[in-house]
Amino acid sequence: MECAAKGRGTRCVGPAIRRCARCGAVAYCSLSHQISHWSDHEQECERLEEQMRDADILNTFPFTFSEEATLQILKEKESRCTFLSKRSIHQRGIWSCECSCGVSNTNHNCPASINCWNLPSTLVPCSDPISSLSKQLSCWKEYYDWRSISLDSPVALLLHWPLTIYYALQLNDSRIRRRDVSKLINIHYLGPDKELIQLAVFGELLALIPDYDVHIDFVGPAIPDCSRDGETTHLHSYVRCDDRDCECKDPSETSSGSVVTMRLLKGFYHDRFKDLMKDSFPHLIIAPNAGVAAYPSWMETVELIHGLNTPAVFTDFCEEAAHLAACCLSSATGCKLALPIQLNPFRQPMAVEDTALHVPCYSNCFLFGI
Repeated sequence: MECAAKGRGTRCVGPAIRRCARCGAVAYCSLSHQISHWSDHEQECERLEEQMRDADILNTFPFTFSEEATLQILKEKESRCTFLSKRSIHQRGIWSCECSCGVSNTNHNCPASINCWNLPSTLVPCSDPISSLSKQLSCWKEYYDWRSISLDSPVALLLHWPLTIYYALQLNDSRIRRRDVSKLINIHYLGPDKELIQLAVFGELLALIPDYDVHIDFVGPAIPDCSRDGETTHLHSYVRCDDRDCECKDPSETSSGSVVTMRLLKGFYHDRFKDLMKDSFPHLIIAPNAGVAAYPSWMETVELIHGLNTPAVFTDFCEEAAHLAACCLSSATGCKLALPIQLNPFRQPMAVEDTALHVPCYSNCFLFGI
């Protein structure tokens, strides 16, 4: 963790081990740096203190591995690499970019057909659910029970992508139903990165939204030039398990009546918008882990989205990032949030390493929207 006053004129004298006594969320290399940074930190200290009080809630998951994936990582007694290695999925297939050592090795030019969990059938949703949903899912425990998955299974580390889409659709159900939604739901998905290696997991939307076909346009600068710009993939089944004799190996047994279609478009949303609108108007726009406050390029996109009057959901890694993003959104649109900042029950259940704050951070941790 870096000193919160880094870059303010004088060099840091050592590691940032001196934490603010009030909020405990920021740290400094020295007393002098802490004093020099107070004029900035004073404005956020009370807010961060409140967020730190909710740390236990953020770290609470129903899985058998929850402490290992949250507290032990936050205390640096465990890492994402060792967590994955213990389960023999480190650097394997769709898991290859789930740790720091995998980020630099991730090849976004790899085929979109990576379609294996590298786990046994008891730990993964590789076939149709036993029963249809009788009510809306509201937490990981309900999802795992419905899909008959053991709570030992780490698949939530990847399924937080489609489950967050599912939850965003539920939160905006009344607004979406005002539009003409017959059999097809169109989603514009902004800023994909590691998802480009994990596209197969979006097949879970076949189970989550069985009465609809889903079309997702993934739009962002991380999509490789030429090789994947314009690429279209159709998913009729789920990610396969490792069992040789499982029914998921027979497409005729697992093919769903619905389809999830995914198209990749390179560039910023405001630059590719005309191309997108040639085919369909979105029922939902979603921008996972957007970092709206960190990247000025978002402002032109936000102004465009505001003019569409389409539900747009953003997520971020922690409440403070969501707060700063919400301020940017309100400033750009001149309106209050249509969807207030709230904890995502389907956030990724493994803590992010090397964060700027001591506040627990999780992928897709908080949702908010316009």
